Amino acid sequence: MAISGRPLFGPAGNSEAFYEQGFKSILQAPGWLEGMGLTAYEYQCGHGVRASEASARAIGAKAAEHGVAVSLHAPYYISLASADEQKRENSVEYILRSARVADWLGGTRVVVHPGGLGGRSRGEAAALAAQTLRQAQAALDEEGLSHIRLCPETMGKINQLGDLDEVLGFCKADERFLPCIDFGHMNARTLGGVNTREAMAALLDTVARELGEERARCFHMHFSKIEYSQGGEKRHLTFADETFGPEPAPLMELLAQRGYAPVVICESAGTQAADALAMKTLYEQAARQLR
Repeated sequence: MAISGRPLFGPAGNSEAFYEQGFKSILQAPGWLEGMGLTAYEYQCGHGVRASEASARAIGAKAAEHGVAVSLHAPYYISLASADEQKRENSVEYILRSARVADWLGGTRVVVHPGGLGGRSRGEAAALAAQTLRQAQAALDEEGLSHIRLCPETMGKINQLGDLDEVLGFCKADERFLPCIDFGHMNARTLGGVNTREAMAALLDTVARELGEERARCFHMHFSKIEYSQGGEKRHLTFADETFGPEPAPLMELLAQRGYAPVVICESAGTQAADALAMKTLYEQAARQLR
């Protein structure tokens, strides 16, 4: 499904309410999301890429029928800067498998965790990770999957690769790469430093300055409130939490004011669909006030 001129909102995987309402099959998810007024869905392959072509195409057909744009989250264990060359080669293969499934689903975006530092300095690890991503893109190109856009993600733990500068650096390795900016992760790894309108605006300004307005306007986005400690991210929360941020309202106002149209995926713990809808409502309220 083509990305629209307005943000698309949806959950990462299926929320608890999906099952509580008696739904069992992922084939039912697109219709359920359409009924809520949601327009995006991130298919989860965090623990491995196991979907068959037949099942993925069936889900993709349902998503197209119900107007839901599908993205895919690649395995969590990808390690772009591993000290072990075989693990880096495996990571390229995991990304390629993820892109195949994303294509069967009718999607065009694959979110990739960078992984750890591999015993290197941050600069050395980031350079090696960018090289591994270029190798992955070459593998996609060779297989006719050039239309799949890799989205390296900002990470929540301080000792991981994936601060904002590193992710933007990865995206400079190929103009087709899009950043996956996870605002919960960014707030966690800065120990609460991305929980104001000013901080969020500065972050968006940095993306636009480093990658250009076109990619800034259509970036991929994750959002949830996240508990953190001195090492960064501890666990995902729901919008009901009043202790940790970030708060979604300032960011939704900024998206409306700037005319940005990211894919907004909510990763709340169990309430991701309802919280995605809450973000959509906040965005629409902000957009109405601008008319």
